Order: sequence, then structure tokens, then C-alpha cells
Amino acid sequence: MKNLKIGIIGAGSAVFSMRIISDLCKTPGLGGTHICLMDIDQRRLENTYILANALSKYFDVKLTFEKVSSIEKAIDGSDFVINTAMAGGHNYLEEVRQIGEKHGYYRGIDSQNYNFVHDYRNLTNWNQFALFLKIAKTIEKFAPNAWYLQAANPILEGTTLVSTQTNIKMVGFCHGHYAVENLANLIGIEEYEWQVAGVNHGIWLTEFKAKDGRDLYPELAKHRDKHVYKPNSPFDDQLSPVAWDMYDFYGLFPIGDTVRNSTWKYHRDLQTKIKWYGAPWGGADSEIGWKWYVDSLTSVVNTVDKFAEIVLAGQRLDKIKTGTEIDVYIDEIFGEKLSGEQHIPFIDSLVNNNERRFVVNMLNKGKIAGLDDDIAVEVCAKVCGENIQFEETKLPKRIIDWYLKPRTLLAKQALEAFLTRDTKLISDILERDCRTKSSEQVRSLIDELYPFVISQMKKVEEEQ
Repeated sequence: MKNLKIGIIGAGSAVFSMRIISDLCKTPGLGGTHICLMDIDQRRLENTYILANALSKYFDVKLTFEKVSSIEKAIDGSDFVINTAMAGGHNYLEEVRQIGEKHGYYRGIDSQNYNFVHDYRNLTNWNQFALFLKIAKTIEKFAPNAWYLQAANPILEGTTLVSTQTNIKMVGFCHGHYAVENLANLIGIEEYEWQVAGVNHGIWLTEFKAKDGRDLYPELAKHRDKHVYKPNSPFDDQLSPVAWDMYDFYGLFPIGDTVRNSTWKYHRDLQTKIKWYGAPWGGADSEIGWKWYVDSLTSVVNTVDKFAEIVLAGQRLDKIKTGTEIDVYIDEIFGEKLSGEQHIPFIDSLVNNNERRFVVNMLNKGKIAGLDDDIAVEVCAKVCGENIQFEETKLPKRIIDWYLKPRTLLAKQALEAFLTRDTKLISDILERDCRTKSSEQVRSLIDELYPFVISQMKKVEEEQ
């Protein structure tokens, strides 16, 4: 297949979009691809368009770009659709959090056992779920043979929702599995074999071996007391006390954002978060850590905007230096290596029969024994053409029963509440929440929060 069309929904997310476009530039077998960039933020869309053209010119590749303002135009005739959009953006996340905290729910009502990642909203993200379904149903109508590649959170709920409510081909991607490298660095090994399995933001290191087959888990135990944990950023948590504590309880190491997702034991208040995730931030999902993230994201967005202005003025993008950590990002997109995002390699494997190993989110259907078939799981698979071979994986009973079943139940409850628009189901979830002191607290929160949630959902449904 040549001259593909790839639609990118939420292309104004310039950092992610530029990684995708950079990967396309470095994948010869996808030359001639037409990329349709779609975003409702016209300024950010224009800047992505400018930088994309500059990047393809730098690599001297035959890629063409188009800006559109509607989902239908981005999808019509596409072979692949990548969704990175966050309906309402971070402003929406902040508003629902503030309402939740006003009624006594620290970090908002979406913070629940096994789901503490701050932008992984499943109780209030009805606008995001509506967007997922809108994209999927548009694919059914205008590009029924296209693959839908989910990049936007919540991937567990989003992949489950789309895969059970439509008949399109779909896969969700995350990059949390790269945190295995932190464990390899800890024990000083460069060549190793690994496997992860679970659900998105709930994956576990099921295999960790040297090339000669030697189990590396005992090596982790040897290095445990030698390691002095001091986070470099709020997201530097793979070797935090939380990770080791979860390992002790569950029997396998939690990987990536799984470390952020467990019980209230680690999340009751800021002091508790600092104890387990380290000073000064207390992890990425504390009030301090999340502010750090949003401020950093704002800085990056502003820098990208300036890049676009400089490129328009005639300066080469690869010659721009800021003296900040954004220079690492610039070096990344102009370097020889791929970004590490799986989307373009997956497309290349499907289109050009180049076998690769991926970590994918797809409906279970027996991939992990003990979990329902109609829930999305995250597992390793080899892809070559349309042939996807999933690796056999085994997880301890404790992880299945004490972690994955509660987490997948919450996902199903959240989706049922969305699909039925039944706030009584949300109320029932909150009645079981350790932060709830009375039924009146729940009722007052529902009365204030859900008219806003529903209005934002309808806004998404009515947009182009």
C-alpha cells in the first residue's frame, strides 16, 4: 500500500505531533503519505502545520500536509487515524478537580483506588468518551477499513469503549513500558529480555531475563538497599518507595504509570505522597507535582509557538537553540533514532510487513486468564502485516484478584455510567469512597458537577 492517508486528531498537540511526523520522515517505506492535521485550536494547528512542513523539508522526504477543522474531513478516506486530543484540555480537568475538592474530595472525584493519574479521568470525562465514540463512528461511516490508533487518555476506558461499541479496527498505545530501562540501569545490564502485561497504567514486569536466560529479579533485590532514591522530576518514580512496596505485596514489579496507581495508602494527602514519592513534589499527581507538569507543558507550548514564528522568518528549525531542556526535544526530532512512540512503527509493520514487537492495548479475549474478555488489556505482541501474535503471559493470582479485577471493575462502572448517563451510578461509586462523609455530600457534588460535565459532553457532540 502506498500513498497512505493518516488523519491526526488533536494535531495541535505539537510535541506529540512532531514526534509522529519525525518518525514518518525516518520511515522510508511510508514515503508519499498524506497527513491530515485536525484541531479545533486554529493557532496551534497552524503552528504544527508550519513545523511539519519544515521538518519534512529538512529530511527531504515526500510527505504532504493538510489542515482541516472537522473530524469528518480528517477521517474521510484515511487508512489510519491517530487520536491524541484531550476534550476540554487541561482547563477542563482543573475545573472538575476544583469542584470535587470544594465538596471534600482531595484531588477530585476521579482519584480512586488504582486510578490516581491526574489526567486519566473516567468518572467526569464524559466529554472525552463522547469524542472517542464520535471519532470511531465517523471512521465506521467514512473509512470503515481504517485502523484507529488511540493515544489520548484514558486508554483503558477508551479502548474498551470503542472496541465494544463499534466494529472498527483499533489499538491503544502508551509508552509506560519504557520504564523497564530504569530497572536495567539499576543493576547495570544493557542486554536483557523483558515482558509486561496488565491493563494500561497497570502493567507488571512478568519477565526480566539476561540474554542467557538468567532471571534478573534476584539482582533487583541485591541492589535495593544500595539505591538512594531522589527523584529528578515528579515523574521519576520507577524506583520510588511506592514501587518497592508494591513489589513486596504483589510479587512483581509495577512498571511506568502503574507506580502512580494503587491504593489510598500512598495518596491520602500531600504529606503521604511526599513520603512515598519523594520530596519536594510527592509524585506527578500531587498538587505540587501536577502544577510542575502543567507549567512545563505551558512552557513547551509557548516555545513551539516561537519556533513557528522563527521558521516563518526563514531560520532553519534544527539551528534553533533555547538553552533549556527543550533542546533535547529538538535534537530528538532531528536525530536518526525514532521517538519511541509506537504509532508509526506499527503502521509500517502493518503496511510493509516489517515484523516488530509492540506493547498494545486491545480487548482481552483470553489474552490474560482471569479477566473479562470485554475489557482492554495491555500485552506484548509481534505484528507483521495484519497478523498480530500475542505473547503468552501469566500474572500472579494476587495481581489478578487484588489489582486488575478492582481496576477493570471501576473502568466498567465508569463506562456504564457514561453510556446510560446515570449519575446514580456515580453516586454509588462515591458512597464507597473513603473521602465521603455523608450522602448529602455526594448529592451536593452531583448537583453541581454533573450539569457542567453534561454540558461539556454535549458541546463535543455538537462540534464538527
